[in-house]
Formats: sequence, C-alpha cells, structure tokens
Amino acid sequence: MVGRIIETLDCVAEGAEHLAASHPEFARALVLTGPLPLRRRKDGYEALLSAIVSQQVSVAAAAAIWARLQEARLTGPRKVKAATDEDLRACGLSRQKIRYARELANAGINFKALRTAPDDEVVDTLVAVPGIGKWTAEIYAMFSLGRADVFAPGDLALQEAARILFGLDKRPTEKELRIMAQAWSPWRAVAARALWAYYHVEKDREGIR
Repeated sequence: MVGRIIETLDCVAEGAEHLAASHPEFARALVLTGPLPLRRRKDGYEALLSAIVSQQVSVAAAAAIWARLQEARLTGPRKVKAATDEDLRACGLSRQKIRYARELANAGINFKALRTAPDDEVVDTLVAVPGIGKWTAEIYAMFSLGRADVFAPGDLALQEAARILFGLDKRPTEKELRIMAQAWSPWRAVAARALWAYYHVEKDREGIR
C-alpha cells in the first residue's frame, strides 16, 4: 500500500508542523531553517542515470558530464543501449558507469508501475540493478516519487545533523538512524528535509563550506 505522496509545499509544511508538534528537537531546528523545500524531481530512467553519473565525483564534474550526455542526447535507455562505449566515454563516463548505465537501460523497469508500488518494493526493484545502492533508491523514492515516509539513513549529512540536533555522543550508524527515524513516521521524508536544512545551518554557523 502506498502512503502519503508529497506533491506541494503545503504537504511539506504539514509534515513539518506534525514533526514540530511531536518532537521538540524538530521544533527547534525548524525555527532556524525556516520553510523546507519541496525537492520534487522527475522520475524514470533519466533520474536514476543522473544519480549514477553523480556517484563519487564532485558536483561540478557531475554537472559537466550530464551536460555532455544531454548534448549528445544520451540520457534515455534506448539511446544508451544503441551508443558505443566510445560515445559514452567521450561524455565523461567511466568504464564502470558505462556498465551501470547499460544495466539500468536493460533492466526493463516499469517506472510507471513504481509510482503506485509500495515503498519497500520500489527500493527492492531499484537495488537489484548494479550501480544502484539503497541510498540512491531511497532518494529516488523520496524525491522522484514523493514518498512521505521514506528516509535515507545512510546519508552522512543526515547522520551528522541527527548527532548535533539530538545531542548524541557520536554520529549514529545507518542502522541506528533507521531505528531513530521510526519515531518520525509518517513524515520521515520531511524529517530528512529538516535535517538536511539544519545541517547546512549548523555548518554555515561553523564557517564550513
């Protein structure tokens, strides 16, 4: 069963209000962050290919590679399958990422069906594809599909924000943060938005860029 879908800023605000009323830590964080962003994206092959491109490279490098792929019209599954390795390498993809792009193109994922699939099924379907880990799958569910109750506890910024906000002795592990986040249901994706925003507030305060 699919739960709440975040479609608008009003949905995000509703989730933030719920979290602030239920958890004083979030109430404190939201005073500092102000309104949270929507962060909705398109779904489908292109969204996941973009995530693969962004793995283990800087934001600037990922943007440059993506721009070259767009210019070459190599962001769709049919085009990627028809392209040569040389075509993809010329855009900046490594050998490993070329393999991942092709694996995703050949996976035959029904992206339309994922829109109405349960959260666990979405994640399980995506992580079955080489090159897509749980973090990428959860981020896709949160922002490309708008799932309100999905969280990405493997994210280091979320772990660090939780450590600071909740006064923990050390950064929680992925498993520990996943357990913590259960208390933020049914708005775990809004909790993630709040923690990311809070992380940037804290790092700006420390003078870290």
